[in-house]
Amino acid sequence: MLLGAHDHTIDDKNRLTLPAKFREAFQDGVVVTRGFDGCLYAYRRTDWDRLVESRLATMDPLSKEGRRIHRFFFAGASEADLDKQGRVMIPAQLLEHAKLGREVVVAGVRDHLEIWDRAAWRVELAEVEGSAEDVAERLADQRD
Repeated sequence: MLLGAHDHTIDDKNRLTLPAKFREAFQDGVVVTRGFDGCLYAYRRTDWDRLVESRLATMDPLSKEGRRIHRFFFAGASEADLDKQGRVMIPAQLLEHAKLGREVVVAGVRDHLEIWDRAAWRVELAEVEGSAEDVAERLADQRD
């Protein structure tokens, strides 16, 4: 399970060094794609395959919504291997999508990483912390 948030930087060649804690989990490769809420998602290949099979492949490609979600995830996706220093190159189009600058946060979110611009992460975290109890109560009510 991928947990925790870590401050990191993107170098001049658009490479992100993964936190040491996550490197072993991604030794078989990484798929980086557009994420929701203004971040990027990074999946281990096996978790990416699981997401595709369980959620994305089941979407109807003849529906407008299915086509849009497929474009969102697949057209923006990039497969890579970590280099010897544990770095992954982030394509320019993905950097632009998430408005990533040099300073980023890499957050473990169960089966994937989220890569955030550090300032945007602080805003998101403040919103999450301010609403988590209300959201938890609404979700609990849905289970009844």
